[in-house]
Amino acid sequence: MIDLHYWTTPNGHKITMFLEEAGLPYRVLPVNIGRGEQFQPDFLRIAPNNRIPAIVDHAPTGGGEPIPVFESGAILLYLADKTGQFIPQDLRGRTEALQWLFWQMGGLGPMAGQNHHFTQYAPEPIAYAIDRYVKETARLYGVLDKHLADGRDYIADRYSIADMACYPWIVPHERQRQDLKDFPHLAQWFERIRARPATVRAYDLVKSINTAPTVDEEAKKVLFGQDASTVRR
Repeated sequence: MIDLHYWTTPNGHKITMFLEEAGLPYRVLPVNIGRGEQFQPDFLRIAPNNRIPAIVDHAPTGGGEPIPVFESGAILLYLADKTGQFIPQDLRGRTEALQWLFWQMGGLGPMAGQNHHFTQYAPEPIAYAIDRYVKETARLYGVLDKHLADGRDYIADRYSIADMACYPWIVPHERQRQDLKDFPHLAQWFERIRARPATVRAYDLVKSINTAPTVDEEAKKVLFGQDASTVRR
């Protein structure tokens, strides 16, 4: 059994997509990040960066004590290695998948996240910041679109953790001020993944976990008011 500490964010969706695809038994433990539940001591023992998602594997390969894992990319790699699924087993294929996983973790996710912040949540519009992050998001979309232009169905040829990492960050493309018509190869890939039954099941969790997905003023104070003192509590 996998305990999944989860909220309905792109990084959270990555893990439910994997678990649904792999058919692993798991239990969702909601962590309402807009109400500060990520600062609970029990959660911080698993995820010291006070971010979701995190997992606890109660049946790790080889036995022994449960293994906690935080950071969505690390969780995807851990689960792929545990199950032998959704990561190529040959050196070249594994390298292909991992470099795109790290591309998402280091580029697409952070840049799209800043895009979300300055276009949606900043207390006042800052034209330079909006222009900067909308353009960088478009550049990253273009990188992936070009990569997919050779006719491959998925990022590393076969469906893998690279696709699961990237897809949730493309879902809010309209909020990111991106038009998928400008990225035709990416758009085809996006529809291919959206139609997968496991993707549908993963996103259906939102209906039961987060019934009011709005970021109100209280949530903004929690999410955007953190500094070094936050982790010294």
